[in-house]
Amino acid sequence: MSRRPAILVRKCQTLDEIRACVALQKEVWAFADIELVPLRIFVVAQKIGGQVIGAFINNELVGFAMAIPAVRNRHSFLYSHMLAVRKQYRNFGVGRSLKLFQRDEALGRGFELMEWTFDPLEIKNAYLNIEKLGAIVRRYNVNQYGITSSPLQGGLPTDRLVAEWWLKSKRVENVLKERARAPFTPEATISVPAQIYDWKSKPETRNRALQLQDHNRAEFLEAFAKGLAVLGYEGDQQGNGTFLLGRWDEKWNYPFS
Repeated sequence: MSRRPAILVRKCQTLDEIRACVALQKEVWAFADIELVPLRIFVVAQKIGGQVIGAFINNELVGFAMAIPAVRNRHSFLYSHMLAVRKQYRNFGVGRSLKLFQRDEALGRGFELMEWTFDPLEIKNAYLNIEKLGAIVRRYNVNQYGITSSPLQGGLPTDRLVAEWWLKSKRVENVLKERARAPFTPEATISVPAQIYDWKSKPETRNRALQLQDHNRAEFLEAFAKGLAVLGYEGDQQGNGTFLLGRWDEKWNYPFS
């Protein structure tokens, strides 16, 4: 495809559209059936104040986002549990369009925070979350889902970083308007080499991926224990990625953080 296709993002409206989300989940992650989020949960999420949002190109569902309502410290927020984009439509801005629709819809209902988790070894996801959306990270969950059947995980523990997207913050507003994010002094960096995808996909190099995961896990946990947060992310021409961690500034005054 040489020209970027027109993307229509809206709430899913019918059971058939929700069934298409379930099918796309299976296509993208290749989970065993027992690990799939079933149709009933999508429907419940939609009914209880969550989100089931689809991205359509020529009436074909090519991506979706599903979020559920959550509560912490007596404050409500949205937890975005899944976002998937069909392989041939990646790098066309579908994922970012889904997130922006999620934000607008959430703000319209009074939410100030959305959270989700992502794999610390996924370079493109990290860049989108931190640099293109303005999320920050202060928490690390070790092996959150256990070992899964998805080949994308490569048999590794399902370690996850928790993205905090403070929807009304100046940081997010500036990033979405493509202004420079607030400067900070990195006190720690954590790198992910571009070869990580090959290492995970091949049995003979999978242990190397595991060693990197173990090393980076220790680095993240130590940095977060010191009060640092992921505030930036850089990629180089070779496809390597680097998390930039700086001092959390209380004057930013995010509520119930």
